[in-house]
Amino acid sequence: MKNEMKFATKAIHSGGEPDKETGAIMPPIFQTSTYVQSSPGKHKGYEYTRSHNPTRTRLEENLAALEQAKYALVTASGLSCMSLMMHALPKGSKIICGDDVYGGTYRLFTTVFSHLHDFEFIDTTDLKAVEKALKEKPKMIWLETPTNPMLKISDIKKISEMAKKYKVMSVVDNTFMSPYFQNPLSLGADVVVHSMTKYINGHSDVVGGCMMTNNKKFYDAVWVLQNSMGPSQSPFDSWLVLRGIKTLALRMEAHQKNALKIAKWLETHPKIDSVVYPGLKSHPQFKIAKKQMSGFGGMITFFIKGGLKESKKFLEKVKLFALAESLGGVESLIEHPAIMTHASVPKEIRTELGIHDNLIRLSVGIEDCDDLIQDLEAALKKI
Repeated sequence: MKNEMKFATKAIHSGGEPDKETGAIMPPIFQTSTYVQSSPGKHKGYEYTRSHNPTRTRLEENLAALEQAKYALVTASGLSCMSLMMHALPKGSKIICGDDVYGGTYRLFTTVFSHLHDFEFIDTTDLKAVEKALKEKPKMIWLETPTNPMLKISDIKKISEMAKKYKVMSVVDNTFMSPYFQNPLSLGADVVVHSMTKYINGHSDVVGGCMMTNNKKFYDAVWVLQNSMGPSQSPFDSWLVLRGIKTLALRMEAHQKNALKIAKWLETHPKIDSVVYPGLKSHPQFKIAKKQMSGFGGMITFFIKGGLKESKKFLEKVKLFALAESLGGVESLIEHPAIMTHASVPKEIRTELGIHDNLIRLSVGIEDCDDLIQDLEAALKKI
C-alpha cells in the first residue's frame, strides 16, 4: 500500500502510524537516553539513543519513503552527515565535486578533509568535463543541483549513467528541490543527501541532515561511524522534522508559485541586471530542469545594477524579507552570498563562479506574494 501512495499521503503517513500502545494519532517523543534490557544483550531493538531512537526511526522511515530509498540515516546537521560520508571512504580517495556548491560544503572539503582525500572541483553542467574526470576512476562524484547560489543544473540521469560505467559512486545534494520536486535515486544516483534544516523541516527551528540510499553496504558503513562518533539527531528535533514534513507538499507548491511570480517581475525591473531561476526560459539549463524536476523550487538569484554599496543599501531596506543565512523556511529570507553563506570561498574562486558583490539570493517564503513584491520594490527604490 505504501509504495502505491502519492507523495502528499506518504509525507503524512509514512512513519506516522498512530502509537500502538495508546492510539495517540501523533507519535510520542521518546525523550530517553537508554532502554531497559530483559537480559544482557536482550532488548526490544533499542539500547542507547545515540545508536537508535524510536522517534528518529519514524523520521528515517518517512524520509526513505519520500526519496524512494530502502535506507535513511538522520544526523545532527547536514555537515555532520557529509562528514560521516567522507570518513566512510578509503583514505586518499579522489572525489569530484561541483564547482558551485554551498560554502559550508566547500569549506568542509577543502579544510577539514583536504588531508584525508583529494578533491577536484569542476563544472558538472559540462558533461565532457564530467566524463574526463570520471575516467580517472575517482571514488565519488558529488553533485549539487540546482547549485548554491548560481542555480546551475546538472543532468543527474546522464551523470549517474556515466558514473556507473566507471564504477564511481554518485551523490546528489537535493536540498534546494526537496524530495517533492526531485528524486535523484529514481534518476540513477546512488546516494541523496539533504540539509533537513531547510525545506524538509521548513520552519527555521531545527538543524539536521540526512542521507538516503539503496546501497546497504554504504549505509551500514555510515551508520557504524555515526554510532561511533555520535552526531545523531535528538528525539525532539526528529519529532519537529516529522511535524514539518506533513506540510512539505503544500509548502513546496506555495514556494514555487511565489518564486516564479517574483522571478518574472524581477526580470522586467529596471534596477535588475539579470535573474537566475530554473523556471524561467532564460535559464541556461531550463530544458534539463523540466526533464528531471517536477517543479522549480523557491530559490532565486539575481544581480542588481551597481556593486557592494548598492547591495548593502538594498539589503538593509527590506522589511518582510529577513536578512539571514539559511533558506527553505515558510518565511522569506534574503542574503548576500559573497559576504554571508559563501564568505569561506576564496574571492578569486567566487569571481570565477560569478558570485559578485551585486549578487543577491532569495529564499522565497509562502507569504502573500503581492506583499513580498511590494517589499522588494520599496527597497529597490532606495538605491
